[in-house]
Amino acid sequence: MKKHILLLRLSYWSAAIADFAIAILVLIPERMGLTEIEYPMGLTSVIALSWGILLLIAETEKYVISFLNENLDPSYLYHNLIHTQRIVKRTKELIDGMQINDNEAQQLILAAWFHDTGFVKGCENHESESALIAEKFLTNQNIPNSEVDAIKTLILATKMEYEPTNVLEGLIRDADCSHLASKNFSDVSELLRKEMELTMNKSFTEAEWLNENIEFLTKKHRYYTEYASAKWDKVKGRNLAQLLKADKKLKRENAKLIQKKDELKFKQNKVVLPERGIETMFRVTLKNHITLSNIADTKANILLSVNAIIVSLVLSNLVSKLDNPSNEYLIWPTVIFVIFRKIRFNGIKTG
Repeated sequence: MKKHILLLRLSYWSAAIADFAIAILVLIPERMGLTEIEYPMGLTSVIALSWGILLLIAETEKYVISFLNENLDPSYLYHNLIHTQRIVKRTKELIDGMQINDNEAQQLILAAWFHDTGFVKGCENHESESALIAEKFLTNQNIPNSEVDAIKTLILATKMEYEPTNVLEGLIRDADCSHLASKNFSDVSELLRKEMELTMNKSFTEAEWLNENIEFLTKKHRYYTEYASAKWDKVKGRNLAQLLKADKKLKRENAKLIQKKDELKFKQNKVVLPERGIETMFRVTLKNHITLSNIADTKANILLSVNAIIVSLVLSNLVSKLDNPSNEYLIWPTVIFVIFRKIRFNGIKTG
């Protein structure tokens, strides 16, 4: 609203200056008796035309602001009034930088205001709907059909895959993609991502959205006008570099995450081992068991050795007495003792 009032004030001042010029060029010479002076026939026509252009643009701005506020779905977080105002601003910047004439400038500014009004009917084929909305408004403003058709053509030139055929079409396409060279590109991009999710049911992962933006900036977009290319390509390049860095960082983080998942999966699938304290207990117990077994073996060997000595002494004593007939009763006990001794010795040796 403030901008609208400012334009009206500017229009009033323009009219006042025009009246003053007419007074100087016409009324003062008449009072001085210089009635035969001839003036350019287009003077008053040019003044009236400039006044009409300013009023038309102001009325268009007022209409579009009201139209979008009342009819646009709030889900359109990117293609909204803020976007439209940004495109109008960039269009004016390009007009000034490229020194476009007044009539073509008017067509461009009006097309910029209307170029996304068709989103009130949805995203699909919104450019054609925007052209129809512009045609209806401009016809009611008594704009010539040739001018209306030129403005509609500029609106249709903002289609995504359209290749411009002249400077004006290239200019409005450059203005429409000016956000690619803005410092807040990442914020605007996130608004577009959320809008697509809400209105088109399209969801993107972080990696998918980065790849989508990188592909668009590297393969699907370029600035058509020399002014836009000279002024905006540098910032666009910085934004692209940021996207590439973010993509590289995300891939690195994903690789680390996959590695951690693999390690966790390996640990989960690995045989469950006892804790270290339990392992130590079993190890000490086994060592003690082996030590005790060695002690028992040593004692057994000692007992066997002592037993062998005793048996040897007994046998030597018995055998020496078997020659005597009176000791005949000792023969069978001696034989039995020797047999069992032999069996016992073989058993120990086998073991």
